[in-house]
Amino acid sequence: MSYCVNCGVELDSTASFCPLCHTPVYNPNQPVDQSKPKPFPTERKEVPPVSKRQLAILLSTVLASVGICCGILNIFLRTERTWSLYVIGAVIMLWVWSVAPLLHHKKDTLRLQLLADILAIAIYVSLIAVDLDGWDWYWHLALPIILLLGAVFLFWGLTIGGHQRSTLSSISIILDSIGVFALGVECFLDRFFHQRWSPSWSLVVCTVCLILTIPLVVVRRVPSLREEVRRRFHM
Repeated sequence: MSYCVNCGVELDSTASFCPLCHTPVYNPNQPVDQSKPKPFPTERKEVPPVSKRQLAILLSTVLASVGICCGILNIFLRTERTWSLYVIGAVIMLWVWSVAPLLHHKKDTLRLQLLADILAIAIYVSLIAVDLDGWDWYWHLALPIILLLGAVFLFWGLTIGGHQRSTLSSISIILDSIGVFALGVECFLDRFFHQRWSPSWSLVVCTVCLILTIPLVVVRRVPSLREEVRRRFHM
């Protein structure tokens, strides 16, 4: 048995150099065995990437099968509730969220993908409205909240995703957006149930977001504090 003269690692009989420190092996009492296979790969190879188109076809087939089978089963069972609409809506959302990004090749597709995601959520909730016969709450409550949520995500994508912003600035933007979203949600809820807007809990959310944002802005503006936070929290 041979050992490396540099690092002391145990060497295989087929090793002509140390696999750890690459020191040449020279042992006149035990020449390098050229007949045995190497104990480790000598060539670097990579696994070929999976075709996005084939993966998209596979996922589409699976999701479509689930939706179609549930729809046919719902028809044959003849139940009063169209429960298959919930499954079909979930299938549509999963297809938009997982398969649609595999089909496009453009880099700047943030707005298109966000629009597709919000549209998928709106379709899913509309199918619930069809089952529950609740178009009134869909048009006046659910759809406005979904559109507001889409606007918040689009704002995040344009202000955070498309720019090299610091972690402190990104957190501040997210907190402020959460406060605005809470105000909008309470506004839609109050107008739907009470026909007037009387802000209450959303003001608490906005206050908390503001309390958390002010120190972040101060730290962001003061270089000494900013460097201290970066060093301590590895930001």
